[in-house]
Amino acid sequence: MTQDYQPLPFHRLESGVGYFRPRQRLPERVRAGDPATQVMTDFSQVTAYTTELTTPLGKALEYMVKRGVRLLLARDADGRIVGLITSRDIEGEKPARILAKAGGVWEDLLVADLMTLQPKLEVLLMEDVLAARVGDIIASLRQAGRQHAMVVDHDPETGQLAVRGIFSLSRIGAQLGLDIDPARQATTYAELEKAGVSF
Repeated sequence: MTQDYQPLPFHRLESGVGYFRPRQRLPERVRAGDPATQVMTDFSQVTAYTTELTTPLGKALEYMVKRGVRLLLARDADGRIVGLITSRDIEGEKPARILAKAGGVWEDLLVADLMTLQPKLEVLLMEDVLAARVGDIIASLRQAGRQHAMVVDHDPETGQLAVRGIFSLSRIGAQLGLDIDPARQATTYAELEKAGVSF
């Protein structure tokens, strides 16, 4: 029995066409007792936004705004994570302090000048996250005084540790139903408690 295969018609690509990107679907609403994975941006399902060490701060901030994120992972030429930079690093007092000490102008500053270096980064383990609830993540961020937490896991292809995901307090607050504008200010724990998240 022979198959009668039919060729498909080709069409010209129209101008202005974009491309599909992986997109994790996080639930819009969560409760503090829900599994922590419901509020984690999982890099096995979505693209991790990264930057190079030599990226000017203005470009890094522009990239964050364009992508709707407040944090970029800093990578070296081999793709290894060597730090991270947040919009608070760029828009806060850090650049002015560096320029006051070293001289120069803001436009000369690079990601490498402001990023938090890998040795100073503390991470959560995916095995702990799998057993945690949303409230546990908030409590962890609260205890550490942080807005973000990275999660590491063993890469099934290499067996090595790799950054698997990230928690953002602003995103968690939004998923809890808080009206939070991360561009205005960092999410406060008072806002979370006002929304009924108790610790």
